[in-house]
Amino acid sequence: MKRNKQLSIVSIVAMGIGAALFFVLGRFAAIPTFIPNTTINIQYAILALFAVIYGPIVSCYAGFIGHTLIDLSWGSPWWSWIIATAVFGLIVGLCRKWIYVQGASFETMEIVKFNIVQVFAHCIAWGVVAPTLDILIYNEPVAKLYAQGIAAGISNALTTGIIGSILLIAYSKTKTKKGSLQKEA
Repeated sequence: MKRNKQLSIVSIVAMGIGAALFFVLGRFAAIPTFIPNTTINIQYAILALFAVIYGPIVSCYAGFIGHTLIDLSWGSPWWSWIIATAVFGLIVGLCRKWIYVQGASFETMEIVKFNIVQVFAHCIAWGVVAPTLDILIYNEPVAKLYAQGIAAGISNALTTGIIGSILLIAYSKTKTKKGSLQKEA
């Protein structure tokens, strides 16, 4: 019984920390692009890290809460992109069992797997979810939406690929390799 409660507390704390980091990086470290209302964001690397470590629920909520806070700090929430962020966290989190980061074995094949997953998740989030919801919710012009979605997807995939891979490599180095501990005589 205690174990489930501890996992629940760990998940809630991870959601809070993930949302806070997502907010701070998204609010204060975003780099403008030539596409209106579209920035290069490094916070998706943190969200991907949380997705791989803590799973889909934590990353989905951390992304949803963090992105909502960013939008509220600018004025009003843009729900289509907030939901797309949550979908990104959810997809990467659902694929975490495929990306082995425990036991200090996050090497070339795991980096490739991580990047396939995160690129796929960004394509779904920014190429499908965000533009579709923009059309349905806000009745925005289609050409503008897909230009924003493509720009966001490409820049987010690049920053997540570079920074996320570095973060996961660093995280994996904090884990003990399986079978590396020996019993003392």
